[in-house]
Amino acid sequence: MKSLLRIVLYTLSALVLCCLIVVFFGVSNEPDIVVGWTLNTNDITRAKKLLHEGAKTKPDEVGTIELSQADLNLAANYLLNRYTQSAVKIELKNKAIRFTVTISLPNKSLFGQQYINISFKLGNDNPTERPKLTKFKAGALLLPAKLAALVIDTIIQNTHLNNYFILATRPLKSVDINEQRVIISYYSSHETRMHAGNMLTHSTEAPNLSLYQQKINEIIDQHDPAWRLSLADLLKATFKLALERSSVETAINENKLAIMAVNNYVNHKEVKAFLTPSNTKSVHKQYYPTFLYKRTDLAQHFMGSAAITASLNGEVAKVMGEEKELSDAQGGSGFSFIDLTADKAGTKFGEMAISSPENARKTQKIMADIKDYSEFMPDPRDLPEHMDEAQFKSKYQSLESPVYKELSKEIDQRFTKIPLYQ
Repeated sequence: MKSLLRIVLYTLSALVLCCLIVVFFGVSNEPDIVVGWTLNTNDITRAKKLLHEGAKTKPDEVGTIELSQADLNLAANYLLNRYTQSAVKIELKNKAIRFTVTISLPNKSLFGQQYINISFKLGNDNPTERPKLTKFKAGALLLPAKLAALVIDTIIQNTHLNNYFILATRPLKSVDINEQRVIISYYSSHETRMHAGNMLTHSTEAPNLSLYQQKINEIIDQHDPAWRLSLADLLKATFKLALERSSVETAINENKLAIMAVNNYVNHKEVKAFLTPSNTKSVHKQYYPTFLYKRTDLAQHFMGSAAITASLNGEVAKVMGEEKELSDAQGGSGFSFIDLTADKAGTKFGEMAISSPENARKTQKIMADIKDYSEFMPDPRDLPEHMDEAQFKSKYQSLESPVYKELSKEIDQRFTKIPLYQ
């Protein structure tokens, strides 16, 4: 029994030591890859197609997804940037997938350095076998692949990551890696789909969301229907609650809940399912449209972008806003720089609210004492809107033209006059 205990302790000690080695040798003041990945419209279009690819397979059938090197880079950068500013470079070579990863560390990291750099390689000789770790480096230090794999497997199996690992690997039938692409065959089933849906919509923070929904209900109960309901009133009340409930350590999570609750109310039926836990459906006795500069659409744009940024990624919110306006120019209400300003404002607000514990607290303190919505969004009503596709192309050509970028820059400068964003 003592020998068995000794083996367990030695194994755990080795795992801890290996983790420390990875962190120590992996941190650096220089990134292996330049951090600052951004999306463009083509990226979003391709990402949407990739995300919906698996849904085409009927339950109990075998589906196949082919991913090029560009697809893998797009998906990996999108997923990793949901959680932290980072960069991933993926290469297909010699029937293996090589990953080079740079992750930005918090300003107050233990080692006083800015980045952690790691690289690793996955490969298999038989497509029916799951790809295995064949190489692992932390900075310039090369670690034995088997030891690194043991550490990674142990971490996965003993954290919430295990559920995602099972979900990703259990349906796999084969993974064929060649020089041009990775071909994945998988089984589709009702059980897997239900499991995925539950995991992607589940949140341990869901019970606390009801506190913010109750605060919104209090505002609605006191609201005079003869007056417009201001977005400032909802954000002021919820962020004041966030300020009262949180410390520096918990401020970011509380801000996410405040934004989610207000977005659920403001966008009402338009709330996207992937932004809201399935068991936290907003319930309000009375619904009044919410206004921003006397317009309900601006409040919807602002909160939609803030929620996407707080939940997913600021670059996604930015590109989705521009895509929406281009779509409107082709047959909707027309391209609107006014709507686009609301999208930009929501994105900036979401970024400010969660970018760091200090900024989260700053946001709470400012928003808990605001007088009106000019304190979180500049007045956009002098900007052009209602342009159809021909009008937009005649004056602005495209989203990449100098004249478009000049106006976009002028809009950005308006935010520099707002203390919240300084």
